Amino acid sequence: MKTQQLHKNWLWVVLCAVLVLSFLTSCATPTPQIIEKTVEVLKEVEVEKTVVVEKTVEKKVEVPVEKIVEVTAVPTGPGVFNGAYPYQVPPVGHLNMFATNNMGVGIYRNLFHPPLAEYMWADGSWVPYLAESWDIDTAAATLTVYLKKGIKWSNGDDFNAQDVVVTFNCRRLVNGTVWRFLESVTAKDDYTVVFKMSDPSTVVERYVIRTEQIVDRATYGEWSDKLQALVDAGKDKDSEEWKALLQEFNAFRPETLNATGPYIIDMASINEARMTLVKNPTSYWADKVKFDVVYLYNGETPTVTPLVLAQQVDYATHGFPPATEKAFVAAGVRIIRPPIYSGPALYFNHTIYPFNVKEVRQAIAYAVDRNQNGVVSLGDSGKAVKYMAGFSDNMVPLWVDTAKLNTYDYNVAKATELLEGLGFTKNADGIWVTDKGDIMEYELTAPAEYADWSAAAENLAGQLTEFGIKTTFRGVEFTQHPIEVNQGNFQMAIRAWGAANPHPFASFVQDLFTHNVDAAEGPGMSFDLNVTTECCGDINLEPLIEDSTKGLDTAAQKDMVAKVAQAFNELLPIVPLWERYGNNPAMDGLHTCGWPADDDPIYKNSPYADSFTVMMIMDGTLYPCNQ
Repeated sequence: MKTQQLHKNWLWVVLCAVLVLSFLTSCATPTPQIIEKTVEVLKEVEVEKTVVVEKTVEKKVEVPVEKIVEVTAVPTGPGVFNGAYPYQVPPVGHLNMFATNNMGVGIYRNLFHPPLAEYMWADGSWVPYLAESWDIDTAAATLTVYLKKGIKWSNGDDFNAQDVVVTFNCRRLVNGTVWRFLESVTAKDDYTVVFKMSDPSTVVERYVIRTEQIVDRATYGEWSDKLQALVDAGKDKDSEEWKALLQEFNAFRPETLNATGPYIIDMASINEARMTLVKNPTSYWADKVKFDVVYLYNGETPTVTPLVLAQQVDYATHGFPPATEKAFVAAGVRIIRPPIYSGPALYFNHTIYPFNVKEVRQAIAYAVDRNQNGVVSLGDSGKAVKYMAGFSDNMVPLWVDTAKLNTYDYNVAKATELLEGLGFTKNADGIWVTDKGDIMEYELTAPAEYADWSAAAENLAGQLTEFGIKTTFRGVEFTQHPIEVNQGNFQMAIRAWGAANPHPFASFVQDLFTHNVDAAEGPGMSFDLNVTTECCGDINLEPLIEDSTKGLDTAAQKDMVAKVAQAFNELLPIVPLWERYGNNPAMDGLHTCGWPADDDPIYKNSPYADSFTVMMIMDGTLYPCNQ
């Protein structure tokens, strides 16, 4: 009887194993429920049989059973937040936060290395972290930061001004952008840091206060001292001594992570699938955060998608296609749609007639239903550009009188009127012919691997062809496409417009410099930045854009930004199509609670710049539930 029972148990184990393997094969990510059931059955059989089953699982899955259980089991007990962000596993991944392949895990780095403050995009206010306050002295060209007292590092050291100096000296060593505007960074006392600007600019505030995450003097102090010695000796980044120190610094690999934030990486937990952030009990925020543990799953969209569907990831920022988003919604997952502050645009080769005629570009803007293009490409997360100013519609009212901007609402009749006004006509096939007798027939290219941009290009080609501008879409390998555009080897192309920066300067650089005057491989789209406009007269856009960041007079900057925006709106050197919004899944009410309503101002923050999710973890807005 005992033998028969053992035989039945053995058959049951084999059946369970087959079911598990079948599920693994079909889904690629096992659910915690099935794994837990297998473990329970194993406890009921003889050890020898258990070993056989374990070997079978190891052979089929090609990873240890323990690893499967660890990676997929939904945690119980302590409150857990499950995030997802790609990272490199050691030894490729490392803790030198200034070198490539560091384990900064993107937006989640603020949980162990917070910046001086975070920015609220909705109203331009700040949320202080390591800084108590700061002020700008226009006459002295200084930004003075007053640090919070009582903050400690996880090694027990007090956080102070020397940590900030060390951080910015290391950034100087690796040629950080902020040092284009800085002359020096000095500690006035233990809790006051003075940033002396060599080229005063309002963009310095963001570079200093938000962009840089502060590291510790215990880990990086020696490198800061070496850099300062070179500066004191009159050496700069072009000197051989500087280059040698930089090479040595890039090879530096700290053995431990020192944190002021509420969490710290458990280095022993890191594997290909997941890392664990554990509570940092010495942190200023230790009693503010509600989660005891943060799990970060490793991988890009294909890897993270099944984890979201299995409700094992509480929040993700990956670019999920519309079909995947529908599957999330069907599973009861909430989708949050924050602005990304950029998107795809139609670029023209301005050496080709008639693309160098502004009325033709305006006609194309009228002829394209941008709303349709966005929905086809990215569902509800592809929102048609309204103001056509070269930067995000979310920011335009803060800088420009929108009444002065043409919104180019979809209007085929207006597009037709513009072309006919130039003497263009349609031939017997319904294709537009220029006043020079050239048939308007072109090729449109886009990165083949970018699903949303490729979809936008296909739809755009169809709309233009229907209007009478015969357009054929061709996908180009994504690393080759920007090179071809920079070389001027295109007729029309889909490339990016805009940038996630509160100052429009960064967006104008993307729109007018990146694939134009700054094109590395050639002339780019060949748009002459010396322009004649109806709105603003004759303008040289290049110095105007560069000057729009200089000085500390915001009103003067707004005048320059408005002039560039109006010129862009009139000339349309590129035609922005739609702005990408996130389609970020959140397990609202499933594993995490506290997520605000969709109209909350915090969702004006980009999911990548000033992450609203990380901010809400830091201040305790988000908390574990139903775990």
